[in-house]
Amino acid sequence: MSTPLDRFVVVPASYVFLLRDGVTGPEVLLQLRRNTGYMDDHWAAAAAGHVEQGETAYDAARREALEEIAVTDLDLAFVTAMQRTRGGEPIDERIDFFFTARSWSGEPRIVEPDKCAELRWCALADLPDPVVPHERSVLEALWTGTTTAYTTFGFTPA
Repeated sequence: MSTPLDRFVVVPASYVFLLRDGVTGPEVLLQLRRNTGYMDDHWAAAAAGHVEQGETAYDAARREALEEIAVTDLDLAFVTAMQRTRGGEPIDERIDFFFTARSWSGEPRIVEPDKCAELRWCALADLPDPVVPHERSVLEALWTGTTTAYTTFGFTPA
């Protein structure tokens, strides 16, 4: 029997993919990460971050969208919850909540220029390289219409 001190910690985060119709199909707004210490120089969701204590994943998504790209009134649609790890490394595990939004108020802009080098609308069919790997898997599932309510990333098959 494990004790509370033996249990791993699950860290929750929310991700928001703003979507729009482009000339060649659906487009997603991505940011180029910099100076964050995690996946710098990778493309990622325009807005994402940890769920704070006492906050729902939906509330975190809305807060992060305001803090990172200055948009409000998001019409959030839940996509998937992803449980992920780094293949057995002794780290906390993650539970990520992914949302899309096709409508919002405000013009997306970089609010934290020290953490974001660029915002870019990218075709779902032709994502830039590199994209944060676990986020790429969700974006590819959005493109192919194969999203599921629960996904995993980084676990070795049993």
